[in-house]
Amino acid sequence: MGAIKIMTDSTADVPKRVREQHGIEMVPLKVLFGEDTYLDAVTITNNQFYERLAKSEMLPTTSQPSPVEFMDAYQKVLTAREDTSIISIHLSSALSGTYQSAVLGSTLLETPGDITVIDSKSASYGIGMLVVKAAEMAALGESKEAIVAKVEQMIEDRKLYFLLDTLEYLQKGGRIGKAAALFGSILNIKPILTIDKEGEVTAVDKVRGTKKAMQRIIDLLKNDFGSDPIEMTVGWTHKSELALELAALAQTQLNVRNIRQTEIGSVIGTHAGPGAAALFITRV
Repeated sequence: MGAIKIMTDSTADVPKRVREQHGIEMVPLKVLFGEDTYLDAVTITNNQFYERLAKSEMLPTTSQPSPVEFMDAYQKVLTAREDTSIISIHLSSALSGTYQSAVLGSTLLETPGDITVIDSKSASYGIGMLVVKAAEMAALGESKEAIVAKVEQMIEDRKLYFLLDTLEYLQKGGRIGKAAALFGSILNIKPILTIDKEGEVTAVDKVRGTKKAMQRIIDLLKNDFGSDPIEMTVGWTHKSELALELAALAQTQLNVRNIRQTEIGSVIGTHAGPGAAALFITRV
């Protein structure tokens, strides 16, 4: 039986040490501050990104890898070992053309390879949890079919919630007006966002006060999972304090069997701003 290689893009927010541990290949998106272009998580670190974001009056933009970049990444893996099967898991097609670019890239190979491209219908570690689970199963010798089936089941079952610390970046991105952002800030309004089954970012609630917003997220997760054992990843954009407090609260009220941590990168961070917190949950 040939090898199975797991591939993803930089929006999965899988830490470099975890990618290296599991042999996960990553194709970066690009981050553009005006005319300055960087490879996400390659030529600009998260710290550098958030420091520049704080100083920039205009939001940066991001662009997906080209089909040729995906083709080259796939070819590199297949050249190293021809009998490799590739499972390539990517950012929600509702949020980016990255998935479509990966699909097209897989068709450009001169010699077709065994490549399965999956739309995660998610973002950040909502993708990452799928990628890491797939890599763990591959390391245990599970079949490609079993890995794909598990990933598809996790896509259906997973839940994630983002708690924003500030409305400033939603306003800069044109998602809310300046007056709404100012009014919301004065009232200490904390938006709670999720990614729905179609892979779209949607607002769940707007709660006044951080403590109430955190408890609202826990109540949502109680409704989602009850007392079922869960795996939880806590993520944050640059500042970890709120996220770690949220994770600690979750551990007192949910049946958390395993917990991971990650820093959320530039794509989500552009709109969420520094200090946002997120919980990514799946059943054990």
